[in-house]
Amino acid sequence: MDGALARILAAAADGRFLPPDGSTTVVRQPSARDAGVLAFTAHSVVFTDEDPDWVRSVLAGTPGDALAATMNPYFLGALMARGGRHMNTVDLLTVAPALPGGPEIALREIEDPEHPRVARAMKYRDEVRVWAADGGVVILGRGVAGRWETAIEVAEESRGRRLGERLARAARHLVPDAVVWAQQSPGNARSVRTFQAAGYRPVGSEALLIAG
Repeated sequence: MDGALARILAAAADGRFLPPDGSTTVVRQPSARDAGVLAFTAHSVVFTDEDPDWVRSVLAGTPGDALAATMNPYFLGALMARGGRHMNTVDLLTVAPALPGGPEIALREIEDPEHPRVARAMKYRDEVRVWAADGGVVILGRGVAGRWETAIEVAEESRGRRLGERLARAARHLVPDAVVWAQQSPGNARSVRTFQAAGYRPVGSEALLIAG
């Protein structure tokens, strides 16, 4: 990873965060695809190619708690309208260190680019790889600022066997980097619990703004 946002993420993965002084850092987008907002404790990062002065003026006019302004729907709506983007949700951003050796669960790699999980992952990530287990899949790819991200999916009939936890932990064995990132919707408490049980720790919240 390279660039201002990449350095901020690498430091956060190592437990070194921006000062909790209530300020907002504005940096350039790491790519044409990736724009959005990261909110750490009392310090936010807006990564966009929009004018930083415009960003700060909208933040200043955002109603409510100033510490939460970057995740306020008023600000996010203005940022999306300005750049012609949309978003899905505000996610919990988590990270975990890589683990040595192979996964504890049997996996087979899926190389079919037409597979629904592969095709969907390729919209948001580069260098996507997908592995299937009995009852689920684990995905790895390069997302925001080139970071390695994972996502998992468990079939409904396979729930209740801690398969999700084993898949999330498998990503820590498979990732070709020192850490692996994952996002969970805060409302999906089951997913949040699964990733935390697999050793992922929360570092902040993230709103990704999708082009088009």
